[in-house]
Amino acid sequence: MDYRGHELSANVSMLFTELPYLDRYAAAARRGFTQVESWWPFATATPPPAEVDLLVTAIEAAGVSLSALNFFGGDIAGGERGIASRPDRQDELAANLDALVEIAERTGCRLFNLLYGQLDDAWSPEEQAETAVAAIRSAAEAVASVGGTVLLEPLTEGLNGRYPLLTADDVLEILDGSLKDVDNVSLLFDTFHLGSNGVDLPATAARFGANLAHVQIADSPGRGEPGSGALPIDETLDALKAAGYSGVVACEYKPTTDTTSSLNWVTP
Repeated sequence: MDYRGHELSANVSMLFTELPYLDRYAAAARRGFTQVESWWPFATATPPPAEVDLLVTAIEAAGVSLSALNFFGGDIAGGERGIASRPDRQDELAANLDALVEIAERTGCRLFNLLYGQLDDAWSPEEQAETAVAAIRSAAEAVASVGGTVLLEPLTEGLNGRYPLLTADDVLEILDGSLKDVDNVSLLFDTFHLGSNGVDLPATAARFGANLAHVQIADSPGRGEPGSGALPIDETLDALKAAGYSGVVACEYKPTTDTTSSLNWVTP
């Protein structure tokens, strides 16, 4: 499935939620997607092998490719947004690397979203920044073994606690600074998060498009499908194309209706 010259993927953590999680891969395939992605689908950083087997089987049976997967991000439903910056949870994240790399080896997934984490007064901002950089380095080294790339994502201000990455420049400051020598870490360009924070999406797409590893789309306000809000998504996708972005564009939105109907913006 493609739109304005970009291949689309389905984020099955947000689309096809009318169905049980493992059934969503086949639902995406039936709707015409050949690429899918997911948040970390397990309750813990180190899932039981049987649960991993079920995930891999569902993907293979659906005949789709897993193009992107989140690292374990803590209790997302409870409000956590990553643990990379948490000094007290580095053992947990290190254990997650082994599970994630196993899934990558079995599915061919090569893009991995590592949520930075929220600031906590238990540690200084400097200590948390140093912890996050070390965690990102470890993650990048781990996924390099499968040719993978770590993604760093700005999130919407006001909806995600004290999450310090809000704009593309916040991520680029890290990539061009303390991670300058690491070549498999990239900005994740999400139209909802960046647009909600007042970022000029077409201009930012034109500026960074050639060097992006992954793009996700949703409208704002509301995080619904394109056309449900006010963001210039078509113009942004065109700017990405013109800048040389050649990766997939993931549909990571909350449908305002059933998932199939919400995809009418692709094929009216």
